[in-house]
Parts: sequence; C-alpha cells; structure tokens
Amino acid sequence: MRVSEVATAFRELYGYEPDGVWAAPGRVNLIGEYTDFNEGFVMPLALPHTAVAAVSRRTDGVLRIHSADIGGPVVELRADGLEPLSGAGWAAYPAGVVWALRQAGHEVTGADIHLTSTVPTGAGLSSSAALEVVTGLALRDVFQLHLSMEELASIAQRAENDFVGVPCGIMDQTASACCTEGHVLHLDARDLSRRQIPFDLPAHGLRLLVVDTRVKHELGDGAYAERRAGCEQGARELGVRTLREVPFAQLHSALGRLSSPTVRDYVRHVVSDNERVERVAALLSAGDVRGVGPVLTEGHASLRDDLRVSCAELDLVVSTAVSSGALGARMTGGGFGGSAIVLVEEAGVDPVTKALVTAFEEAGLTRPRVFEAVPSEGARRVA
Repeated sequence: MRVSEVATAFRELYGYEPDGVWAAPGRVNLIGEYTDFNEGFVMPLALPHTAVAAVSRRTDGVLRIHSADIGGPVVELRADGLEPLSGAGWAAYPAGVVWALRQAGHEVTGADIHLTSTVPTGAGLSSSAALEVVTGLALRDVFQLHLSMEELASIAQRAENDFVGVPCGIMDQTASACCTEGHVLHLDARDLSRRQIPFDLPAHGLRLLVVDTRVKHELGDGAYAERRAGCEQGARELGVRTLREVPFAQLHSALGRLSSPTVRDYVRHVVSDNERVERVAALLSAGDVRGVGPVLTEGHASLRDDLRVSCAELDLVVSTAVSSGALGARMTGGGFGGSAIVLVEEAGVDPVTKALVTAFEEAGLTRPRVFEAVPSEGARRVA
C-alpha cells in the first residue's frame, strides 16, 4: 500500500491532514511457541506485511478510529471513558493502547486514527500486535511521550492482555516493534534482552515459506488461556516461578513430579521448545542454516502431540512439505489453524508449493496461501 493513499483516506475521512503516517509489521515465529509467557526464549522475524496508521492528535478527549479493511462508520469513543473487556470488536486493539498509555500515566487526550493492514487476519501472523504497536508508536510521537520501543511493546501487550482480554506473552508486540531487516530476533522473555541474528537465507540458497491454511483461529476462545493456566500449574507443582527455571537436562525428573498427564505434556513442550530455540540460535550462529530444518519439524511434533494446538490442515502442510523435499516445517503462532512455515531449498519452492496445493485440493480444502517470509524492518514512521 502507498503511504500517500493512507494519508489521502485520512483527509477524506476527517477533513484535514494527518500529523503523520506510521507502519508496524506482522511477524512469523521461527521457533519457540508458547514459551514467552513462561519467560522463555522465542525467535521471531518481522514480515513485510504491515499495519499502517495515519494519526492526528486531539485535545478534546475524543478518540475516533476507522479501518479501511473492516469498513463501516468511524468508531467514536472517549479517551477517559475506555473500559477493559467492553466488547468494542476490532477497535478494542487500538483503543486498548490508548487505555494502557493512560493507565501508565501518559496524558493521551484523544486522537483521530485511520488504519489499514496487509497482515492476514486469523493466520497466526500477529495482525493484532501490528495494530497495537503502530497505534502506540504514532501516539508516542504525536504526544511526544518518552517511551522506548521496548516500553511500547509492553504497553501494547498490556492492551491485549487487560483491555482485549487475550493473555498473550510479549513476543508478538516486541517482534513488531524491535525486529530488524535481514535478521531473526532472539528474545529472552524473562529479562527482555534481545539480540539480532543474521538470517540471510538467499545467501545459503534457501527460502522460508509461510503457508496460510486459511483456517481462522481465535485465541480468545479459551484454548490459549487453558494452556497458559496449565503451564502455571506445572510451575507451581515444581516449586518454580515459571517454567523457564526448569533446566532441559532435568526435564525427565521434573515430569515425574507432576500429577496431571495434561500438565506434564505442557511442561514437556515448553522446556523442550526453549532448548530448541537455543539449538537454532547456535546453528544459525555457526552458519548451519540447513540444520535448522529438522528442529522445526521436531517442534511441530511437540506442538501437535504435547501441547495439542495443531489441526488437520497444519499437519497436512508439514507432512506434505517434508515428504516433498522440504528441510523442515512446523506450525507457527497460536495454532488451531493459521499458518505453518516451511524451510526449503530455493529450487524446491515451486515443487513444494505445488505439492501443498495438490494435497489441499485432494483433501477438499480451500487452497492455501503461500508466500515467502522475508525478514523485514520493525515499526517506524513512514511519513
């Protein structure tokens, strides 16, 4: 989308020029799923797909929000009247950021916001985090708030946790705010330390594909929260604050101390996925990018069997891709639909893509959307 088009749409909608235009990307997670709220490790990368916001500051307490993608009228709210869990639909994501900023003591006195996005919704690519981060960044700039990108990510997470009601971890918002072009982000969700690891797949003759199954998922339906609660129960039974404190070398003995088979499975996944993130980081640092493939497939088996967040369509992507020559594949995101990633040789992009399309057609499923994941820039002002 062209920035000028978003600014023009703002002017036509509100009758004056915006103070600026900002963009924040969606993300795909290479490895480390359901680990961030356990204070573990994750490794996302930003996508070229972005949420874009044209925004102007207001001083009268009025908050007006419009989406070019949703359609319908402008949603008008009062900045000082925002209430968590109020059922505001899609507008709860940007409104929640206003609420979270005000809760943190920042004087946000209203705004006019026009949004549009190329991040696929319901595909596990953090379309909601992109909306939150782009809103937060724009409000930071127009109100001249002294907030780092890390602090903006935390504000955006609070908006989703406490205002929208989805108990997500910090990964999605941090990825949207802090990723850099050409890198994956190694994030420690305990202390929020991070490092950028080069991820130049073309230099190695490789590509990373995103396969959107077009099966929509809703993380607010309780399944995500149930798994988070199970992980917290496991931590309590093991006498640790979070599952991050369980060393991989002691996993077997830790599992033997848990009473519930379900909690045992959740703990096994989280502790082993933390180890997989560290293994992938070591492989990338050593230049062994192809070695990442089997770790991805291993991670999918854990998500499918221990965490039980996969679905038939995601399993079909992984099995078809691997049997068609891919180096590895796994579901990414919250699961129950959404997307999978596939690491493939450059020469294998077309054959693997064709095999996936054929497999879905033969199963009577909607044709998947397949595109390349290109490590891209995080949130920024664009006009």
